[in-house]
Amino acid sequence: MWHYLRGRILFGQEMKPLAIDLFCGAGGLSEGLKAAGFKVLAGVELHPVAAETYRHNHPDHVLFEGDICDLDPMSLMKELELAPGELDLLAGCPPCQGFSTHRTRNKLPAVDDARNNLVFEYLKFVEVFLPKVVMMENVPALATDGRAHKILSTLKALGYVINSKTLQVKNAADYGVPQRRKRMILIASRFGVIAEPAVVKEHSSVSNYIADLPAPGEKNDALHDYFPVRTKKTQQIISLVPKNGGSRTDLPKEFWLPCHLRRNGGYLDVYGRMAWEKVSPTLTGGCINPSKGRFIHPEQDRAITLREAALLQTFPDDYYFSLGRGRDFAALMIGNALPPLFIEVHARKIRQHIKEIR
Repeated sequence: MWHYLRGRILFGQEMKPLAIDLFCGAGGLSEGLKAAGFKVLAGVELHPVAAETYRHNHPDHVLFEGDICDLDPMSLMKELELAPGELDLLAGCPPCQGFSTHRTRNKLPAVDDARNNLVFEYLKFVEVFLPKVVMMENVPALATDGRAHKILSTLKALGYVINSKTLQVKNAADYGVPQRRKRMILIASRFGVIAEPAVVKEHSSVSNYIADLPAPGEKNDALHDYFPVRTKKTQQIISLVPKNGGSRTDLPKEFWLPCHLRRNGGYLDVYGRMAWEKVSPTLTGGCINPSKGRFIHPEQDRAITLREAALLQTFPDDYYFSLGRGRDFAALMIGNALPPLFIEVHARKIRQHIKEIR
């Protein structure tokens, strides 16, 4: 068993459990696992800029950069010198754009999107590695998609005990994340039911996470110290939105955009401000653009910065995000990421479960 034990690091008086992060993106899931006491052996990521971001923050992890469909699970297991059943946790968040409610709302072919079937690539790795525990996270729409039945039936056939009869949809705000963000999470073990983490008694707020940041230009941080060029009209609209939670509907109608004057009115959160003592809205790939949602700073007349968005996702304040494809792509990585804190609170229960079954 030397090959299995050599990669472990002591965590107090116990050995750190081993994990792999499939579809690792910028590394939010891995960051949460590490905070919970896991040793992440490897990640898999297709996009080169996301891979660069992951590699910079997690230099001790093996990173397989490429299409997961081209990665043989057996070869990966051999390269990591593991045998079936030795891996403690296989975690992953298959790309979810094909399930997005935005696509469904706009009558786009979500069900036929090829990315939807990447959930089955995840199952291929489960079948080979037979990890003690699996954790898969995704958008809520997956919970009601027909693929959910196949996911659950495959896991049950492999001997996994599902924490509930259905895929659970949870709000990250209930676990300390200062953000209203509903996600589907599936956790299953071959050794019984894993205890659920407790929900917080009081939600964290925007103020808890970004109120102490200096104004842009004063932090010596490329993710915070920049000044987007906006039209005079756009800047005027931003300045007129009432401070601390105001909405575009509070503006005089002469400042409403033509699309907002129509009967359906568009998204009501567009050009809205965050409120200091509330959670933020769901951060998306457009989280630094006020025309994409309620992304105006609670007090200052500007959109939140990339650093503020990352903090509201609960990344550490020095977490690196590559600007190799510009700020918009960095915002996409941040908006698509899993909040590390949401993962951490669930992973702590998984780690305790693994300790008990040993």
